[in-house]
Amino acid sequence: MGVLAGVVGASGYAGGELLRLLGSHPSMSIGPVVGSTSAGRRLGEVHGHLPRLADRPIMSLDTALDGRALHEADVVFLALPHGHSGQVAARLSGPGAPVLVDLGADHRLVDPQAWADYYGGSGSSRHAGAWVYGLPELDGAREAILTARQIANPGCYPTGVALGMAPLLRAGLALPRDVVVVAASGTSGAGRATSQQLVGSEVMGSVSAYKAGGLHQHTPEMAQTLGAAAGAALTVSFTPMLAPMSRGILATTSAPVSPEATSDAVWRCLRDTYADEAFVHVLPPGRWPRTADVLGCNSAHLQVAVDASAGRVVVISAIDNLVKGAAGQAIQNANIVLGLGEGSGLPAEGVAP
Repeated sequence: MGVLAGVVGASGYAGGELLRLLGSHPSMSIGPVVGSTSAGRRLGEVHGHLPRLADRPIMSLDTALDGRALHEADVVFLALPHGHSGQVAARLSGPGAPVLVDLGADHRLVDPQAWADYYGGSGSSRHAGAWVYGLPELDGAREAILTARQIANPGCYPTGVALGMAPLLRAGLALPRDVVVVAASGTSGAGRATSQQLVGSEVMGSVSAYKAGGLHQHTPEMAQTLGAAAGAALTVSFTPMLAPMSRGILATTSAPVSPEATSDAVWRCLRDTYADEAFVHVLPPGRWPRTADVLGCNSAHLQVAVDASAGRVVVISAIDNLVKGAAGQAIQNANIVLGLGEGSGLPAEGVAP
């Protein structure tokens, strides 16, 4: 049977992507599958793209916890809305507890005030404490993940932004001030809940901004991660956009450039940083990332240039928000902790056309 994996929040888009990838994992098998409003239904009713799992029942959380099904798993993935993972994690703690990978936001932020400012407002949305941050390609992160039992999976926008800009800040080629991010995401980034702005007739043929002006909940996570790379506190101005596609993120991140930095120097910095990484690809000069090229895979594509007239370095990154931005990265983290081979069960190439 190998490693037994439980999925909590199985009926959402991230939960479905976890199940899709786990279904082909050579060393993990799918254990308890847990949902809330979908409890009591079969997976085939919720995820028609997973015919091999169609007859699997979706358990309620209380049943899975009280009956010890989740406790008996080797790893449990928490694919829940913010404010809910912390409560589940508390019930799964203690000696012999499974490895926990939280795809939600509950355990990403170190600063409780940042959590209160961006996620607070209800009794269930209290800061749950920071876990090891699970972006393996960041400097020093893989070593911390290796010995962790509780891992905070990064957000989708922060993943693409950090992979592109963090090495440049660490090397001093980008300066830790006036960081600006403009990024477009597919509609699956908003989750599966229905709202008018996500209806097909509203989305098709239109790109729109939302939560602009520093309101998006991923803003403090970006500042936290980039500030750690720079070794100095910084602020991020973030404008997210909704694009007429189901999945994918294209992010443009810029910051003031060091006076001595050239386009060749910043490109070589990224290339050298990720030379041995299986899932981060720095494109040749002149080629720009496209969301179509990372569809369905756990890879990030990066490109960088210096805008000499504006005195800024500009990084473009593309990821699939449901894979490298969520489920794929979660499995990558679990692979590291469980010694399964970091890339096990994870596609590195996208799907085309």
